[in-house]
Amino acid sequence: MTPEQSTRWKALTVALVAGFMTLLDVSIVNVALPSIRDELGLSPAELQWVLSGYALTFGLLLVPAGRFGDARGRRDAFVAGLILFTLASAAAGLARSALWLVVARLVQGAAAGIVNPQVSGLIQQMFEPKERGRPFGLLGATIGVSTAVGPLLGGLLIALIGPSEGWRWIFYLNVPIGVVAVWLGMRWIPAVAGKRRESLDPAGVGLLGLGVVLLLLPLVQEREWQGSGKWLVAVAGVLVLAGFWRWERSYGRTRTALIELGLFKVRSYALGALIGLLYFAGFTTIFFIYTLYLQSGLGYSALEAGLAITPFAVGSAVASAIGGRFVQRFGRHMVVGGLVAVVAGLAATDVSLRLVPGSGGGWAAALPLLVAGLGSGFVISPNQTLTLSEVPVARAGSAGAVLQTGQRIGTAMGIAAVGAFFFNRLAAGQGDWGGAFRGALWLTVSFVAVALAAALADVLSGRKHAADPGRDPVDVAGGQDVEQRPA
Repeated sequence: MTPEQSTRWKALTVALVAGFMTLLDVSIVNVALPSIRDELGLSPAELQWVLSGYALTFGLLLVPAGRFGDARGRRDAFVAGLILFTLASAAAGLARSALWLVVARLVQGAAAGIVNPQVSGLIQQMFEPKERGRPFGLLGATIGVSTAVGPLLGGLLIALIGPSEGWRWIFYLNVPIGVVAVWLGMRWIPAVAGKRRESLDPAGVGLLGLGVVLLLLPLVQEREWQGSGKWLVAVAGVLVLAGFWRWERSYGRTRTALIELGLFKVRSYALGALIGLLYFAGFTTIFFIYTLYLQSGLGYSALEAGLAITPFAVGSAVASAIGGRFVQRFGRHMVVGGLVAVVAGLAATDVSLRLVPGSGGGWAAALPLLVAGLGSGFVISPNQTLTLSEVPVARAGSAGAVLQTGQRIGTAMGIAAVGAFFFNRLAAGQGDWGGAFRGALWLTVSFVAVALAAALADVLSGRKHAADPGRDPVDVAGGQDVEQRPA
């Protein structure tokens, strides 16, 4: 390995560690929610905001931060975001009220949104197209494992330190890691050779953020806001998002819009982004409702709840590494197979919990969760690679950021929708945690099933295009047709 190759793998290692840390905070908090609720007196809506607020600001900053990294240098954006994330983590650990914690989580999510698009952008900057399978495989493993292993790590901290202080160390843990990552990032990540000015489309950011928040509010506040009038807020959110779409079309005629709509004329990118949004709407909500059910419904400790989810983490880690190596051979068929395994595994989880009632149910569900985890590993990494396969390097950061924006917004909306369903069923069933969990589980399965339909549509469309080789290619920049990949 040459010194240049060694340096780029060191840079990738730093980037993946930072990405792991920011993505870990999507799920590590789940297992600590009962402790946080008891310590700070959080309501169900505030519990949801601790999770969905992080995902929301994470998603909203991804695209402008990706564009900033493309134009002004990915190292500078990476380091700045990492410093902010480290400070916000310390603030979250020091929280003395629900509002304090929610605000710290919003800032933490925004910082994560600055860091993450630089990771996928750096991969496409430092590696040639034929070399990207392994780095993207590692990125997919990082995404899958960080989200899945969070509850186990959180449970360990709470078991070792205690419920009242253990949840705070979930956030404090980021501080020393962040400091070291900032130092190594400045040393190893290459600086940009030249810088260019580029609009960040602040009006587009504002419209997208307002639209998504208006959609989430009536879901998260469903039990606090009485009457049916609250759903008019969601209607307003749809109208704002329609306005956002029109603004992007108009703005993009003369300048670079927040979201380059021409990307969605590419079949692999459009369907891949949709699959990511839908899958993450179901995938990340599993940990939210399952850890609450295990601890509050079955009486598990935080550590036991984390251990019960570990099979999913193991399966996801193994399959992510394999998926990155074979994605070019199997294409979207691998994603279809992975989604089928996730649906089957989650359905079998419900069956296991019914057949083995009581505290043994969590352990009986270990094998089905392993199957679901294996499927998840074959979804995340391959979908990432296939979706970005035709994107020009100059737009790597922003295109990858749009993809992750969909994933984060999907996470926020999934937590809001599934959380509202879960707490309503819990209240209606007078504390029937099992019934509330099983109903919410099937809602998450429905998100994954729709993602499966989108993946099947891509496979079938790919066969159609393969049979019509004379079709014009697609130009991403101008919105015309660009080269189609083989199915």
